Amino acid sequence: MDQLVSFEALLFPSDGCKSHMVALMSIPMLVPDPHAPYSALPAWMSYSEVYMDYITKGLGPQAWHYHLVEALDCMKKKFANPYVIFYLTVSRDGMSFPINKCIREIQRQSFREATAWHRNIIITKYQESPFLLMINGSIADFPILRNYFMMHNAPQS
Repeated sequence: MDQLVSFEALLFPSDGCKSHMVALMSIPMLVPDPHAPYSALPAWMSYSEVYMDYITKGLGPQAWHYHLVEALDCMKKKFANPYVIFYLTVSRDGMSFPINKCIREIQRQSFREATAWHRNIIITKYQESPFLLMINGSIADFPILRNYFMMHNAPQS
């Protein structure tokens, strides 16, 4: 189970460049099934840190967190294929990360520095459970995510 598989993910770069698609490398792994002792479920461990600069080396997935977007405000149903937003939490030098200019431009008047998104943001889609079945995203997901970022600040850790 050591083959790398890539999924198309959307990158919101912190330097203000336009959002674009990137190949998010992932590796299959097994996780314990909470409903069936002594069995395991297939899952994907993504390498989102590849697109995150100023990341602490050697921490792997401990240097970043994720946030699920299952619906937009006022939606009565969840998305059939929700989103996972990956963002950094631990910097290499302990300093705060620069604000993500791309998302700042999206938020315009609703931007608040105290709750801003920082560094590069990687977003992928999934079915069923966030890490059990990841699927390719597309640039067509951008309007949905733009609407999400217009109304939501970064999660507070």
